[in-house]
Amino acid sequence: MDGLPKTHYLKSDDVHIAYQVFGEGSLDLLFVPGFVSNIEAIWESPDHRAFFRRLASFCRVILFDKRGTGMSDRGSQIFTLEQRMHDVQAILDAVGCERAALFGVSEGGPMSLLYAATYPARTSALVLYGSYGKRSWAPDYPFGWKDEQWARVFDDFEHHWGTPQSIAVTMYAPSLAGDPEASERRAAYFRASASPGAAISIMKMNREIDVRHVLPAIRVPTLILHRAADRAIDVANARYMAEHISGSKLIELVGVDHSYLVGDRDALLDEVEVFLTGVRHVYEPERVLATVLFADIVGSTERAAALGDNAWRELLEAFYAKVREVLQHYRGREVNTSGDGLLAAFDGPARAIRCAGAIRDTVRSLGLEVRCGLHTGECELVGKDLAGIAVHIGARVASLAAPGEVLVSQTVRDLVAGSGLVFEERGPQRLRGVPNEWLMFRALPNELVR
Repeated sequence: MDGLPKTHYLKSDDVHIAYQVFGEGSLDLLFVPGFVSNIEAIWESPDHRAFFRRLASFCRVILFDKRGTGMSDRGSQIFTLEQRMHDVQAILDAVGCERAALFGVSEGGPMSLLYAATYPARTSALVLYGSYGKRSWAPDYPFGWKDEQWARVFDDFEHHWGTPQSIAVTMYAPSLAGDPEASERRAAYFRASASPGAAISIMKMNREIDVRHVLPAIRVPTLILHRAADRAIDVANARYMAEHISGSKLIELVGVDHSYLVGDRDALLDEVEVFLTGVRHVYEPERVLATVLFADIVGSTERAAALGDNAWRELLEAFYAKVREVLQHYRGREVNTSGDGLLAAFDGPARAIRCAGAIRDTVRSLGLEVRCGLHTGECELVGKDLAGIAVHIGARVASLAAPGEVLVSQTVRDLVAGSGLVFEERGPQRLRGVPNEWLMFRALPNELVR
């Protein structure tokens, strides 16, 4: 799939539901998200993009935001599983889908179970990940959450929703604990997906969910996936469903993360693909050697707070306009942007370094300072995006750069020998999440744009 999917709307009862359709596979797959989502914000995340592009390689994917979340109407935070099923029917009718496989993640599982039992003729298969039939503890269901756990979550959402310290990040994706940037990206995604009040209302509804009586009525092929050491939803929930859904298949994956994006997501997707298509393809991503440039605005959070939303948005637009002019001059390709910077790719490291210096000098006219980091390595092409260890190294190099500094890895320095560029050694550095120490070099400012 090329480009980003278009967001469409349909009206289900009195609520507008946002949805997207992408992929060319012969099988229709309706992805039912966890408790909150935003179908446009997902495409800003490399992890989301990689996950859904892989699904789209063998399915036509139908993606939506549940009422009360994301791009769908948020006017009412009170809804039922029955209303959600009605929304699903409306979406499938709108896209001309008579029969679809449902992929229910976490909170999306109970509605998917109820739908599959109610509409077996319209359900070709059922995939559940990190899900459950009942969310709360009971004497005959000892692995649900107890009242004190619920109280802790409600209090956390009230006071810490949308922060990297929230339970939504720390408990649902514990592997991110040592990666502040990844934690902040996930926190930003939650902020885009729901307000604190909406998140609390949804979780209060989840507390009451109990579809255990539906499980014996499931007659469609069912795959249940769960991380064996999931710290948010005990794997016993998956085992219970497997015991009560006739003919279902349970696969326990390695890992502690509840999030399907964190940990070994390829293992998860491999199981989904072979279950739905009968074939496990060897996924060989296209790779290319590239120099990646990360340019981040220094002090963006403080500047945004001082200016206010409108003025900050106008300043960002001016920033990106100037950066794009410089990129065009140095034949760089914009890969993606974040709220306060961008990633660009070059087929020549010397041009990338000179471009970084030009960006730094140009945006100073706006009263902005940037830090830049560069690395050259083999990158995975995901549509128009780039992924892989080389991209991670580039981001880590940028995080070490001082304001106004262009910092490069030794790989970049070695590749531009004879170019006339001059460097100052910064010494060996540890890059978070990357093995070994890496020599860093500062490109001298008076040499950058020769």
